[in-house]
Formats: sequence, structure tokens, C-alpha cells
Amino acid sequence: MSSALTQGILRELNQIRLLDPHSHINPHAAASRNLTDILGYHYYTELVHSAGIPREAIEAPGIDPRQRCERIVAGLPQIQNTVQYSWFQEICREFFGFEEPTIEPRNWERLYDSAQRVLDQPDWEAQVIERSQLEGVFLTNDFDDPLEGFDTAFYVPCLRTDELVFKISNPAVRARFQSASGSNPASAKELRTGLAALFERFVSRGARACAISLPPDFTPEPIPDAQADILLEKLARGLPLDPTGLRRLSQAIFWAIASLCDEYRLPFDLMIGVNRQVYPAGVFQGQDLFDSRCSLFPYAGLFRAFPRVAFPVSVLSVGLNQELVAYSWIFPNVIAHGHWWYANIPAFILADCRARLQAVPETKQIGYYSDMYKLEFALPKFSMYRRILATALAEDFVIGRGWPEERAIALGRTVLRGNVERVFPHLGK
Repeated sequence: MSSALTQGILRELNQIRLLDPHSHINPHAAASRNLTDILGYHYYTELVHSAGIPREAIEAPGIDPRQRCERIVAGLPQIQNTVQYSWFQEICREFFGFEEPTIEPRNWERLYDSAQRVLDQPDWEAQVIERSQLEGVFLTNDFDDPLEGFDTAFYVPCLRTDELVFKISNPAVRARFQSASGSNPASAKELRTGLAALFERFVSRGARACAISLPPDFTPEPIPDAQADILLEKLARGLPLDPTGLRRLSQAIFWAIASLCDEYRLPFDLMIGVNRQVYPAGVFQGQDLFDSRCSLFPYAGLFRAFPRVAFPVSVLSVGLNQELVAYSWIFPNVIAHGHWWYANIPAFILADCRARLQAVPETKQIGYYSDMYKLEFALPKFSMYRRILATALAEDFVIGRGWPEERAIALGRTVLRGNVERVFPHLGK
């Protein structure tokens, strides 16, 4: 009964068209150009490097896409057990009609060539969007992105603020900020004026959120303007800041951005707990890890200070998910958001999904986002989540609590689609 019930719920969830609230899509090159664009996703380069393929073999300067693909494929037999390999298989089967049980050195060239014929179709991007049931995809735009040349109603701008908060001491970043905002960040007042100009431009182009990834040791707190003025003036004079000064300036900028989210009614996506460059010898984007010593406690003051700002929060570990459940339970403005990066594994997703469904108001959780760099990954990633969500709804609600199947499906629809429209307004069609 459970299997049939789960499949029935899954069929209904599969009818839901999707709004993807977090991705790394480049709207000017959203779909893959070749199979290497797909296998170049950092999950695959990380895993095959971990399994023994030298970094230099897949990141050597000047290597052509076909040769790079061959070298990544050489490591695929060692990662066939991973869920990421199953995503790749699903892409190859659903989009390229490749039905062989494995992709390996003996058959990769046939796959590469058949995939190329599909990817070369002039309407391929539109085909992927339709077959993936996508109605909108959030971007992560640099603060000086011109936001031109793409449909902002579908590719929804999102102001990514990492560089502003953590790299403003870099002269090149400050120069870009001045060019994009028309303001020289030499004082707290000028900084806020420039940040407001960025918000104006992003909102005028349809932005629906700000976003930032944060290290485990970051503590958000307000910094007096007088302190920020001293720090910014030193930078303007070309003087370096010590670690304490850098930390205080990051806190000042972060708090200013949160206050502008309040003013402009933009949700502020917080992705909390990533340590950068833990493994410098890793492949590109394969050097960062989470830290289980991280806590959401330092953010309590932020959540209290800005009660009108919705904070969709993503975390990297199961332990921190329990804390996120509690914060979403208590704080009206904290939203449990997706299953990020190292938590994006079925075993972790199922546990985290169940905890949220059992403890957090149904309007306070956004089930999933793709985090994808190429459109082809929406289909396998959301398919994986839908299967997990159907399992939790069937076992915990229909069987466990005696809910009618229709009621469980309605809950699934809220988590998968409805809350994206609720938290990020004006997205429904």
C-alpha cells in the first residue's frame, strides 16, 4: 500500500510547475553547449578528483571540452554509487535518449556526439525549460551586473552581496562599487547611498531577493557610523585594515544591507556555515567545507532587529538543520530554505524534510531549490526532491496520521510551490 500511495502522491507532485528560488544560472548562456558543460559541474569534478583523477588532468589550461570530458568520464566508474551520478544518468536518458546502464570510457564518445546533436538545436533552452516544468529561475547576480539582455520575468534577478560584505577592502571591488552606484564608499553615509542605488536598480529590474553565503564565525551586529567612517576612510587612503577592522566593516555593511532589505521589502537569503578554501589543493569550487561548530544563535539579534524582513535560511549539516527547525518554529520571519550543497543528499534531505514538516508551520518552509549552473540539472534535482517529499507525505501524514491523500498533496504543493510565491511575491503566473 505504501508504495502505491507514494506513487500516487508523486504523480500529483509531478504536475506542479516550478519556481526555482536559488540558482547560479547565467541567463545569457543558461543551457549547456556540450556534455562537458554538464560534467563540469563541481560535484563531478570534486568526486572524480577525490576518486583519483588528478586536478591537473581536468583543469589544465587550454584543454578542449572533448578531452576534458574524456578525463572526467575516466573517473565515473568510481562514483556510480553517488546520487550525483544518478542525476547525470537521468539527464542523459531524459534529454539525450541514452539508455545504457552506465556511462564509461567505452561508450562516452557515442553519448557525447548524440548529446551534441541535441544541444545544438536552436530552441534547446526553451525545450529544457518546458520539459523541466520551470516557470521561473532565480539568479545570483553580482552587484554590478547590468541586468540586461534577458527576460527578468523568468530569470529573476537576485542581488548577491558576498563581495560587498567581505571584499570591500579590495580596491577593484571598491572601484566597481563606485562605478555601479555612483558613490565613493569613503564614509558610512556614502556607503549607504551607494547601496541604496544598487537596490533601486535591482528592484527596478524585478529583483525579488538579496542573498549571501556566510562563514561559521560571522556575527551580525550593528556598528556605529563613527567606527565605519574611520575604517572606510583608511581604505580610501589606501591603508590596510587589520583583521578586527575587516570584521567590523563587514558587520557594518551586512547590517546596512539588512536595513535596505527592510526598506525595500526584499527577503534576505542567508546561506550559513561555509568555510572557504579548507582544501586549497582541490578542484575549482571543490575547496570549501562546512563546520559543525556553527550555530544560528549569533543571528537571533538580526532576526529580532528586522521583524519585517523574511530570512530564508539554508544550512549545510543535519545538526544545524535541527537548530533551523527551532528558529523557524519560533521566529515568524525565519524560513527553512531548501537543502544546500552538502545537505543535498537523499538520506539527509529525507531526515531534514521530515523534521521541518513535523515541526515548522507549513507556510514557513521552502522545499527545494536547484543551486544549478546549467538548466539541465533542474529536472533530476527536483525529481529527486519530489520523490523524497512524496515518501514523507505518504508515510508520515497519510499512513502515520490518517490524513486524506488530497490533504497531504496540498501540503506538498504548499512546500514545493506555494511558499515560493508567498515569500517572494509577484512571481505567480
